Amino acid sequence: MASLNFDHHRSPEVLIQDFNSYVRTLILNRPRYLNALSGEMLSQLLQLFLADEHDAKVKLVILKGNGKAFSVGGDIAEVARLLDSGDWRLGLKATAEVSKLIYLIATYSKPQLSIANGMAMGRGAALYVSSRFRMATENSIFSMPETALGAVPETGASYFLSRLPRFFGEYLALTGAQLDGSEMLACGIATHFVPAAKLVLLEQELLASTGALTSSCDDLVSYVSSIISNYSIQPALKERGSAWHNMDVIEKCFSKSTVQEVVSALEKEATDDIDDGHVNGGNNPWLTSTIESLKKASPISLKIALRSIREGRSQGLGECLVREYRIACRIARGEISTDFREGLSALLVDRDRIKKWEPCKLELVSDQMVDRYFSKLENDDEELKELELPARSNSPAFAKL
Repeated sequence: MASLNFDHHRSPEVLIQDFNSYVRTLILNRPRYLNALSGEMLSQLLQLFLADEHDAKVKLVILKGNGKAFSVGGDIAEVARLLDSGDWRLGLKATAEVSKLIYLIATYSKPQLSIANGMAMGRGAALYVSSRFRMATENSIFSMPETALGAVPETGASYFLSRLPRFFGEYLALTGAQLDGSEMLACGIATHFVPAAKLVLLEQELLASTGALTSSCDDLVSYVSSIISNYSIQPALKERGSAWHNMDVIEKCFSKSTVQEVVSALEKEATDDIDDGHVNGGNNPWLTSTIESLKKASPISLKIALRSIREGRSQGLGECLVREYRIACRIARGEISTDFREGLSALLVDRDRIKKWEPCKLELVSDQMVDRYFSKLENDDEELKELELPARSNSPAFAKL
């Protein structure tokens, strides 16, 4: 029987499950809050992953969530409290912590497996994608919904989203669209799809087998991969109405140079669909919801997100994390736009209120405004420092797959 070990000086927001000395399972343990990542939780995870990497006995690290979510992202209630009290710099500590954690996991020297048997959203999604092995199930939901909150997908999002096929990353970043487990596997966000009912058996075999290995890390990676493959299946995609079945439209529209051009191209597709007399009188639900998502999102967030994804396509993970941290700092300060505070207020205070974005239209967001989010931090605040990441010898896991 596995034991749950607790450090009594530590909050139980992260559980450490020891089945044997070779496999360490870390469990995100805020099920009431859908495992939203608090600052304390991130600090614990960073310490635990570092300790396990340096522990010669540990061969495999598993990360999963307690309850119906892997993690819905950052703790926005915590962030809102800090912004309201004027402690936005303290809020940025969590951004720095999760950036370092993602960089550590993405370049981890040991096999690492994350299981998203539920929601993986925002920073939780970024944490999941940084893993070498990424399990999805029929219960999985992936989303990067930041633009609807007046923020931007960050903590590595511009790196991994920009490497998805056929401008699918731009689509996910701008619209915040949700993917199920089969779509996660199809686009490469997940490496394997394992039915939820088989997860216990998979973990049991990993635990029983891993301790017998004394080979090199590469051999261990291959061995773990072979075990996972024994439990993996190729799930069927939705027959119609999903993003994956609209990939031609996504590539055609989300490859455009500007957000305005993206919206115009989608609207033209919708008009052409009506003219052609397609199903339901040409009313393609996917097209309709995609256009509505873009029109409801923060205009300045959309422009920042598109530029961030495009820059990420030619940058390494470390460069992306540093740039995204700059953007997060400017968003938290609220000097260029207060859309993030507006988005938080609408979500936490009055869920039915229509958000009042400023600027309110895409054409009112100038290139100069967007440029300010990307400039180095030393240019405008001596107290803000560029994100410093530790030196790592491994390539990011996502790039290896």
